[in-house]
Amino acid sequence: MGRVRLAARIIGFGAIGFHVSMSVGWLYKEVVAKGLAAITIVEWVPGGVLGGVVLAGCILSFWRERAAGIMLVSAAVVSGILNIVAGGDHQLMVWLIVVLPYLVAGILFLNSWRLSRQLA
Repeated sequence: MGRVRLAARIIGFGAIGFHVSMSVGWLYKEVVAKGLAAITIVEWVPGGVLGGVVLAGCILSFWRERAAGIMLVSAAVVSGILNIVAGGDHQLMVWLIVVLPYLVAGILFLNSWRLSRQLA
């Protein structure tokens, strides 16, 4: 149970760290290429909200594993839906890099919560 929880936290925090680093890199590239006028709020709000939900879920996991698991699985579903709507050439890569870690971490949190209830 403790190892499952630790694995979920490592995956969750690693995924949000990757999300933030990629967003900052993309922002830097866009600002250098097009200037600040090219960056719109529509491009940043969904990713920012999604990142905030995942970070909140990872932090919440120290007290409430079930809520954290639900938040991360929901973030994975929303991220997948946004990826489908946005389209693009690299959908499978985005699914594997962004959606899958959120989903795995969320499922691990829910599994850890379930195991802790069975042992209590």
